[in-house]
Amino acid sequence: MRIGRTRLIVALTLGLLACSLSAAGQQPTKVPRVGILSDESHLVAAKTFEAFAEGLRALGYIEGQNIAFERRYAEGENEILPDLAAELVRLQPDVILAIGTPATRAAKIATQTTPIVFARITDPIGLGFVAALARPGGNLTGVSLQARELESKRLEFLITAVPEAKRVGVLWDPRLPSGVPELREIEGAARSVNLEIVSAEVRGPDDFEPALQAMAEQRVGALIVVPGPIFTEHIHRMVDLATAARLPAMFWRKEHVEAGGLMSYGTKYSDMYRRAASYVDKILKGAKPADIPVEQPTKFELVINLNTAKSLGLTIPRNLVGLADEVIE
Repeated sequence: MRIGRTRLIVALTLGLLACSLSAAGQQPTKVPRVGILSDESHLVAAKTFEAFAEGLRALGYIEGQNIAFERRYAEGENEILPDLAAELVRLQPDVILAIGTPATRAAKIATQTTPIVFARITDPIGLGFVAALARPGGNLTGVSLQARELESKRLEFLITAVPEAKRVGVLWDPRLPSGVPELREIEGAARSVNLEIVSAEVRGPDDFEPALQAMAEQRVGALIVVPGPIFTEHIHRMVDLATAARLPAMFWRKEHVEAGGLMSYGTKYSDMYRRAASYVDKILKGAKPADIPVEQPTKFELVINLNTAKSLGLTIPRNLVGLADEVIE
């Protein structure tokens, strides 16, 4: 009996020892951490992040379970982006999502090793972010907007809707690297159809009203707003002032038309951020940014607000309405 009892005690002891060694050998699962660096305000960025998070959820990533985020927003003050980028890099995230050209530039300067996925930029090669679209070659890759190439198409759609306009106003933010190239694109397209361009620089929301007032005094017949965070951060004020000035306005995002703008033509931003999520997924699974091609949009949406057209006394041609991906009535 004593021998049997001794064997039982030894067996139990060995079993407990094995369980203890097994538990000691198990390492806690590392939760990947993604840094978010944006030139947007936290309010605008919330919509941006939700589309990005949707893309990650579709790939199996749930915040608080198997992925974590560190968010840093410049709130429109681009001069603080370098400090925010450096702060993020010190936290050693597995990858950084940089939203907008200023944020991408700040992230690139802050680190040459941490993978960076960019979104909402116009010319990644011209801006020096990648060596080539097919093989970026560094620690950056992502989704490009192709915004500059779309400006001539926006002008074409706007003039089709407002054929009597001989002068077209352009609001743009000179602080953005993409501002001058996009303005030049519009000016070149305008010259080819004998249109006069009246441009006005906008550096803050207080510039909206005097810029539009100056355009009214110069009898501008229609308006193009060049892509820029300032026009998204203050979307309702921008749209309301354009409507009050009775200026049919072309924007680049559907949200401006939903807010009361006349038209928009451009890529679908929610799709762009969902695509950025797939880049983060690839990097977390071991892919290198240098080997992941930069993606350019292939689908663009035209949105027209017929209620706004009616309030402005415009009749949008049927052929243009037929081309629209969405019509708000």
